[in-house]
Amino acid sequence: MTFKLKQGTQQDIDTRVVIVTMDTHLNSAVDRARVGLKRLMPHLSLNIHSASEFAGNPKLLAQCREDISHSDIIIVTMLFMEDHFLPILADLQARREHCSAMVCAMSAGEVVKLTRLGKLDMSKPASGPMAFLKKLRGSPKDDSEKAAAGAKQMKMLRRIPQMLRFIPGTAQDLRAYFLTLQYWLGGSQENIQGMVHYLADRYAGASSAKSKAKVLPPLEYPEVGLYHPRMKSRLSDQLADLPTVVSPDKARGRVGLILMRSYLIAGNAQHYDAVIAAMEVQGLNVVPIFASGLDSRPAINAFFFQNDQSTVDAVVSLTGFSLVGGPAYNDAHAAEEILAKLAVPYIAAHPVEFQTLDQWGGSDRGLLPVESTIMIAIPELDGSTVPMVYGGRPGADGVTCTGCEQRCTFTKEHKQQDMFTCVERTAMLAARVGKLVDLRRSERARTCAAQNAPAASWPWSSSTFHPMPATPALPPIWPCLSLCTTPWSR
Repeated sequence: MTFKLKQGTQQDIDTRVVIVTMDTHLNSAVDRARVGLKRLMPHLSLNIHSASEFAGNPKLLAQCREDISHSDIIIVTMLFMEDHFLPILADLQARREHCSAMVCAMSAGEVVKLTRLGKLDMSKPASGPMAFLKKLRGSPKDDSEKAAAGAKQMKMLRRIPQMLRFIPGTAQDLRAYFLTLQYWLGGSQENIQGMVHYLADRYAGASSAKSKAKVLPPLEYPEVGLYHPRMKSRLSDQLADLPTVVSPDKARGRVGLILMRSYLIAGNAQHYDAVIAAMEVQGLNVVPIFASGLDSRPAINAFFFQNDQSTVDAVVSLTGFSLVGGPAYNDAHAAEEILAKLAVPYIAAHPVEFQTLDQWGGSDRGLLPVESTIMIAIPELDGSTVPMVYGGRPGADGVTCTGCEQRCTFTKEHKQQDMFTCVERTAMLAARVGKLVDLRRSERARTCAAQNAPAASWPWSSSTFHPMPATPALPPIWPCLSLCTTPWSR
């Protein structure tokens, strides 16, 4: 779906801005930013298009291509899959030399090279400040260094604009590029408004869309922290701020939840809120964490351990991505190490990202191939189990989802661009986690683990002479395999 901010008539608009990105999680934040943009820039229009919607939809693709062909400022992010960027690549290339600015980031190399901001042209070999920054960044030698590079890059991202502030020439356009990244990665309503305001003010030329108001710097949010809908600020970096919904003496156990920071900042967290509530109804205390850069280890180390001992009885990832990495990259070895340190059951649940809930529910196939790869296969390489859908984007007004027995009918109040919860599956997920926690804490589990201890050697060893090989100790995640009773693709 395309959302248009029309602050005036078409005759009044003299600066057009379009955002093209992977999915719809920021659409509501863009929509809510319209009030501030209307006041600041009555002669500016802003459209946003999501590849997850226009891929395979000729009508939406035509709308996206049309907006690209007429826009003055074009912002492209998170287009790394060929199905997403190839349909519009020629349109971006054709518009590149005729628009005021084109910012392409966190996408395939063919897309990023189209960036053109003033004197900054990423299609040319790196020189000057850009060459210096590449040397400063270095390149990771192996997967472990690559996985740890995310946190370092985020710190560098905040420092670069300060370093370039007083350097004239191309450095100022390079600074604008990194500031745009800061606004985008802090993708709240305020930062989306600030990003559009900043780019229009700097690159719209003599346009009447410029505003006399001061451009606000990017708002900063915790890179690693906790989330709970009952917290006053919702986000915190202090474990003590988490509300105690279930008293520790009555709780069945403690469950760590891994969430996507970008959804939380954008205010698109209804699917997370529902899972948190369902877990608490099951008598479980929850520790919902998030981390930037798609590497969950900093948050896991900060909030799931105390004195180097695990403080949770199970971990559930609700992100739909691998534990270390994302849709374009993952480090299964690094994930294996942190999961071995936790030594608790690890479940990867996911919302459907590239289709709506009613499309998924009405399909014999279930998940799309790209969803099966990103949300099932890659997390399983980490060591996850019991994959299941727990939510997704609702369908259009009046559409009924047939994915479960609830038969939810969506209305206009269910914003199609925001995440929605499948009530039946969320309750099923919480019940399964509760059983895993009970099993882990039960005397039977401790007895089973003790009796399954591996023998000192095999029967032919001179030290044991057992008639049969002893059963190896079960890994911590094994009990949850018996609870997987539904097809993983549905």
